[in-house]
Amino acid sequence: MLSRINSKVIVIFISVLLLLYFVIFPMLVLLYDSVIHDGSINFDNYRSVYSQDVNWRALMTTVKLSFLAMVASVIITFPMAWLVGRTDLPWKKSFRTLLVSSYMIPPYVGAIAWVQLLNPSAGYINNIIKWIFNLSQAPFDIYTVGGVAWVLTLFYSPFAFITISRAMEKMDPALEEAARIAGASPLRTLWDVTLPLMAPSIAAGALLVFIAAGSCFGIPAIVGMPGNVEVMTTRIVTYVYMGDAGGIRDATALAASLMVLANGLLIFMTWMIGRKDYTTISGKSTRPNIVELGKWKWLALCIVGGYGIISVVIPIGSIVITSLIKTMSRPVTFSNIGFTAWEPVITSAQYMESIWNSVIYAVIAACTGTALSLFVAYLAVKTSVRGRSIPDLLTLVGGSTPSIVIALALIISFSGNFGLNLYSTLWVLVISYLIKYMTMAVRTIAASLSQVHISLEEAALNSGANWLRCCKDIIMPLIAPSIIAGWFLIFMPSFYELTMSLLLYGAETKTIGVLLYELQTYADTQNASVLSVIILVIVLAGNLILNKVTNGNVGI
Repeated sequence: MLSRINSKVIVIFISVLLLLYFVIFPMLVLLYDSVIHDGSINFDNYRSVYSQDVNWRALMTTVKLSFLAMVASVIITFPMAWLVGRTDLPWKKSFRTLLVSSYMIPPYVGAIAWVQLLNPSAGYINNIIKWIFNLSQAPFDIYTVGGVAWVLTLFYSPFAFITISRAMEKMDPALEEAARIAGASPLRTLWDVTLPLMAPSIAAGALLVFIAAGSCFGIPAIVGMPGNVEVMTTRIVTYVYMGDAGGIRDATALAASLMVLANGLLIFMTWMIGRKDYTTISGKSTRPNIVELGKWKWLALCIVGGYGIISVVIPIGSIVITSLIKTMSRPVTFSNIGFTAWEPVITSAQYMESIWNSVIYAVIAACTGTALSLFVAYLAVKTSVRGRSIPDLLTLVGGSTPSIVIALALIISFSGNFGLNLYSTLWVLVISYLIKYMTMAVRTIAASLSQVHISLEEAALNSGANWLRCCKDIIMPLIAPSIIAGWFLIFMPSFYELTMSLLLYGAETKTIGVLLYELQTYADTQNASVLSVIILVIVLAGNLILNKVTNGNVGI
């Protein structure tokens, strides 16, 4: 009996210890270094960075862009979620998949696509409009605040759509039925009943978009920086690339500010929602009323379909077409289409090395993260130990912390200052991926573990099996789909990750995200498009497997 207890305690204890060391310790070091200098409290670095107009403008621009993306996302996704979830709109399942598909596209790949489409000098859409209307100047310029906000909205609005649509479909329709019986029209019911009941979900979705947009680096770097539109994340990278102690200290001040802002917003939203009762799901089985659109059905179909085409089909089409153009200086015609640009990419040792690096690092992160997630989820769901939810909270802190902050915290903590030097190694990349993406695996596995009755585990233990054997033979087979889903939920974002990789990679550890960013920065548009298509194929294939394994319940 003692060996059974010891195996469980030891494994869970090691998991918690690893989380404390690699998640909390770097964050605390970052905060400490941001306010402590030469052994005393010193805020000179904060005064220094925020006294510079460029940093103050970056902060204001970050808030502005995040707010614009948040508001636009809610305005767009709430009616889309209502049309897809609560009306008789045709082909709803296909539209749901289309509307969340941009969530599967790496944001920086989407940024590259929209640069190709709305570049003022050679953008596809600009050229088409100039040709149709015989214009001398391009009607759109992507390299503006509006351009950055547009791309942020398109690629982070699925956060709001997923949150709102799931809550809307589970909502108890009794109050809506009462409003309709009282004579309210469908639109009046939507405004007076549905919208107030959906307030928590709308707020949660909006907050997710705000935090994600404010933490994003790829889109502002690719779309904003050419037009001198800088945000907090791009300024942090600029300071880190200075390479001196002063630059790192200034970057630390900005990163600490961003971390406090992001996590503070999450805490505030949790507190605010917890103050009021928004019960929209009853204990009985319910099916929301389906509103008949009548004569408006085809207009709604065109609106939803048109948005899906703009947000997903056109950007992906731009990337694919650019990757197939034989000569960029010639017009896009059938004679100028082929796989000429693919050959130098797939035969290049440099390119293939980066691709394989990304695959290997993502596999290591996914395998390690899934194992840790299993033990953390087990502790939270299957034990009664005091503080059992703390490790789950630690993974949530890591997942909600901006990627740029995680990368800087790891640079400060694991560059030899505290005895362990992992900088520029594959291990620091793997650790960064685990910190950022493990929370999704924990939640997925915990949901399945909660459905496994404790009697099965007790029977195995009473038969003489130790706890690890019980996990292998009883628990893991029963929740295998969730374990596979958790694996993919870590693998896919780790495979195409850019922000953390850009700060943590070394000469031998360059990833596909870093390579793609460099190609786009150095205006090698065609090779960047080929790599983008490779990323999209791998991510979409992984998502298809994930949907198949989980019967469509989990995706990325």
